[in-house]
This record gives sequence, structure tokens and C-alpha cells, in this order.
Amino acid sequence: MINQIISKLNDGGPFFTYPMVIMLIIILVLFVRGLLLKREDEKTIRLLISLGWFTLAWAFLGHTIGLITAFDSVGAHGELAPRYLARGLKIALLNLLMGAILFLTARLSIIILILVQKKK
Repeated sequence: MINQIISKLNDGGPFFTYPMVIMLIIILVLFVRGLLLKREDEKTIRLLISLGWFTLAWAFLGHTIGLITAFDSVGAHGELAPRYLARGLKIALLNLLMGAILFLTARLSIIILILVQKKK
């Protein structure tokens, strides 16, 4: 299972996917910190909002690079064949998927922190 995850991270372009793994860890740490230290909820929520949007922008950058790679490969070979598109499209789609998951994780964390804050 771990080998499959590492393989997918490498398929998505390590330059984009490994920083997103680090951002996921940071998002989860901020969420737990926000739950435990209720006095700093506003700062934590602002950080989660910023990180969520940053991960989405980072994912779109990886998506764009993946598409450029795919189209460069097609242009270099002069024909539109799946094998020429596969690597670039894999980079593009894996980055978008991972970015969307991180964005939703950050947003869900924000919602939970706001709900906990309202109960105080």
C-alpha cells in the first residue's frame, strides 16, 4: 500500500506532489492545534484558508505543467497517440486530484473549527 502511494506521488511529479504531502501534514497539525488551543482559533482559521487556496493554486500549476508536457510530447512525435499523452496527463490529473483533496481537507477543518468555536 505504501509502495503504491509513493508510486503515485512519483507519477504526479515529485516537484509538485511531495510539497503537497508536506502541506497536508501542516493542515492536519493546524487543525489539531486549533482544536486543542481554542484561544487562537482566528489565526488558525486564517492560516488554513491561506494554505487551502495555496494548495489549490499549486495543484493547478502542476496541472498546467503536466498538460504542457503532454502537448510537447505530441508535438515532438508529430502524432496524437495515447502513449505520448499518458505521462503528461497523469501528472496533470494526479496534481489536480491531490490539490482538490487538500483543499477540501482544509475547508472541512475550517468548518469544524468554526462549529467548535460557536459552542464556546
